[in-house]
Amino acid sequence: MQTTPSVAHIVLASGSETRARLLRAAAVAFSVEPANIDEARLRDSFGGDAVTTAVMLAERKAMQVSQNHPGAVVIGSDQVLALGARQFGKPGTRAKAREQLRTLRAQTHSLCTAVALAQNGRAVWSHREVANLRVRALTDAEIDAYLEQAGDAVLGAPGAYHVEGLGITLFDEVTGDYFGILGMPLVPLLKQLRHLGALVAS
Repeated sequence: MQTTPSVAHIVLASGSETRARLLRAAAVAFSVEPANIDEARLRDSFGGDAVTTAVMLAERKAMQVSQNHPGAVVIGSDQVLALGARQFGKPGTRAKAREQLRTLRAQTHSLCTAVALAQNGRAVWSHREVANLRVRALTDAEIDAYLEQAGDAVLGAPGAYHVEGLGITLFDEVTGDYFGILGMPLVPLLKQLRHLGALVAS
């Protein structure tokens, strides 16, 4: 696959293989440097709604990493899951994943995804998407069987699911931007990268 010519160096401030895979599939040339921020602490101290929290975290990631790459365009992205006023981050453990899924079952939650760009330590653009997902009325046994089969990979995702894999079986209904649900609103991101001159328009 031919790589899109890059004018400015692009850095992905995330260790997410899914986000990297989306960029590679779009023929974007980039390097990876995960941001080193305490997402849980920032989320708890911020006090905003899920959408503004996701934007804040995406911007913080991009701004932090951009300080190490003068002139580069740095991409930060984050997701916050919300059920009413309650926000959920990455469960991290099987027990917390089980608790999240028990709370979400038979209800519709929102998955708020933000992507931000930064240059020279300053946020220059952001975009957000909100998807709505209704979890089936899962039994405890179904939740345990799902977590056993899905493995530890889903512990790093809000709600403990990846819709591009086994996680799609958890739902009765899913609405929203597919790329946003995966973790990065790709179409508006590519448009802005072209606008900034980081990608050659094709």
